Amino acid sequence: MASFIVVLFFLIIQVFANKVISSSSLGKIKWMSLAGGIAVSYIFVYILPSLHHEQDEFGDTAFELAMESELYFFGLIGIVLFYTVNKLAERHRHKRGASVEDRFFFSQTLLFFVYNMLISYIMFASEQPLEQLVFYGTAVGLHFMAVAHDMFRENNVKYRKYGRYMLASGILTGWLVATLTPPSPIVLSIVFAFISGAIMFNVIKNELPSEDSAHLPTFVLSAFIYSALTLMLKFFFDW
Repeated sequence: MASFIVVLFFLIIQVFANKVISSSSLGKIKWMSLAGGIAVSYIFVYILPSLHHEQDEFGDTAFELAMESELYFFGLIGIVLFYTVNKLAERHRHKRGASVEDRFFFSQTLLFFVYNMLISYIMFASEQPLEQLVFYGTAVGLHFMAVAHDMFRENNVKYRKYGRYMLASGILTGWLVATLTPPSPIVLSIVFAFISGAIMFNVIKNELPSEDSAHLPTFVLSAFIYSALTLMLKFFFDW
């Protein structure tokens, strides 16, 4: 039930992200600066240390001939894959024709379906206590919101009609897979490494606000406050 409440929160954010941003008194610039600050903090105080820990565990339990960088390689694959898709998107923007635009939109949406599914799978298959799931889920939820807003800006009609539901179904699919299948430590480590690289790229691309669309105090405060809270929770409660 606890995980279902969190996944329901993710689904609401994914489907209604742009309505939340546009109707909130906080404003789009502050919303994106808030999401960007927390996302950057999440990478440096959670993802990178966790990836290092997973690599150590992977080397101890997976193979006798394990090296010291296998999982970092899977993280690299995640970055390269999403960078390639982003470059293809930029190239297709200069081409005309509804068929080309439609084909690429659905290809990109399918990729983000898998992206959301893997993030959701990692969140719920790792068997975190409820308080950790809620705390880190806040950062993940804001990240979903930023990705949704970026896709909305690129093709708002198709995103409202199809995209947001496909991305939400990715979240739901990941939760179902995590709930209904026994977790494998090796699979979890590989998926976590891959999706960590993908998250790093998408945070840098979507959530580091440019100079003309950033509220600097919101970005800085959210980054340092979330980092301070994370470090305190790790220190006192061994998160």
